[in-house]
Amino acid sequence: MNQQELRAAVDTFVEENCRRIVADIKRVVDIPSVEGTPEPGKPFGPGPAVALDEALAIAREMGLSTGSFDGCMGWAELPGQTQGQVAVIGHMDVVPAGNGWDGDPFCMREQDGWLIGRGVVDDKGPCVLALYALKFLKERQIPLRYGVRVLLGTNEETGMKDVERYLAAFPAPDFCFSPDADFPVCNGEKGTFSAKLVSPAFSQGTILDFQGGVAENVVPDRAECVVRCQDLPEMTMPGITVEQEGQTLRIRARGKGGHASTPKGTVNAIGLVVDYLLAAGLASEEERPYLRFLQKLHSNTDGSGVGIAAQDEVFTPLTIIGGTIQMRQGRLYQSVDSRYPTSITAKEIAQRLESAAEGSAQLQELFSRVPFYISADSAPVQVLMEAYNSVTGQKAQAFTMGGGTYARHFPKAVSFGPEYPGAVLPDFVGPIHGANEGASLEGLLQALKIYILALAGLQEVELGG
Repeated sequence: MNQQELRAAVDTFVEENCRRIVADIKRVVDIPSVEGTPEPGKPFGPGPAVALDEALAIAREMGLSTGSFDGCMGWAELPGQTQGQVAVIGHMDVVPAGNGWDGDPFCMREQDGWLIGRGVVDDKGPCVLALYALKFLKERQIPLRYGVRVLLGTNEETGMKDVERYLAAFPAPDFCFSPDADFPVCNGEKGTFSAKLVSPAFSQGTILDFQGGVAENVVPDRAECVVRCQDLPEMTMPGITVEQEGQTLRIRARGKGGHASTPKGTVNAIGLVVDYLLAAGLASEEERPYLRFLQKLHSNTDGSGVGIAAQDEVFTPLTIIGGTIQMRQGRLYQSVDSRYPTSITAKEIAQRLESAAEGSAQLQELFSRVPFYISADSAPVQVLMEAYNSVTGQKAQAFTMGGGTYARHFPKAVSFGPEYPGAVLPDFVGPIHGANEGASLEGLLQALKIYILALAGLQEVELGG
């Protein structure tokens, strides 16, 4: 089959399977698969396990061979003529739904050509596309020099322990891509740093409770604080509402959420509450140093407020956000999530945060991963670029990003769509990790064409080149 025939066959396949694709995406999106309490055979809780089982059922209905390991990673695959292997890796777990949805986040709906539901983009929809790419290769009997395996994880959003377990038991594929980012091809990811900024136990504080955020890697759009205070302050602040409740005040903040790796344009609700507490004089002398530290953190997302701003020639500048806050036994716990370039290290980030805290907080639960990068000139990356450019008619180039995907766990891997850079979302559609997460059906179907051509093209090159 020449390239012209292949393109025609792909177009026909996608058109014929359009409604089945939508139905299968809905099957998995409708399953709440946020990490939960571990159970036997379900190391990350029942939700991700049920979603994985449903995805594997879809694969078996396509006539694909399936398998699973340790309850944390499943796969569908086609054999190749050699021992070489190409893999596609996505995930069936999702971040919590959060607030602000126009409908049930776990009941996918269609509106004006868009699919809306938690996980439609990140990453259930792309996982279904990968299965349909295998379906095409099988039905059209495309000769496979390398076996192709679609890996389906269950712990991408909260630690990626699934892929660590998998790679401890199975050899890494010769080349892998993760459909969990923007097109065209992301050939490098920033380092990641996370920690908890823990306050002292306040003995003379006014703060009775402080809660905000749904996940550490999500800019929170809501936060709420309760403080001792008999009089309602006269001052007002955008995004803040205050209610008198007897001898206390309940302070609520509405911000604008988004992914921790792309915080531009977001408004952190925790930061709004902190600003109000300090401006209205509602914090005690004991609490103010810690709150002023948090104010530095939330003052911007480039790290300049806490002395960690950094950039290099490979990646976009450093970002940092505070994702969740909670009060436990008189202490406040503020999580931080930073995506950093090669010009700074996780150790330096931790040291500078401690310096910015000026003794008002301790850093606990530190975790980090170093940046990774592979050449855009490698043969597999060039195949993916050609597939994208041939379908879209563009002349795009590979890029690097701040988001973290499974790709960083493999010796040779990239992330590859299905989001389109510069795409404008309608008012009723939100971003990944936000309310009303949505994907254009037309964009998803185009992504499927790109994935099919990429997997076919990879069979023609040396994966090590």
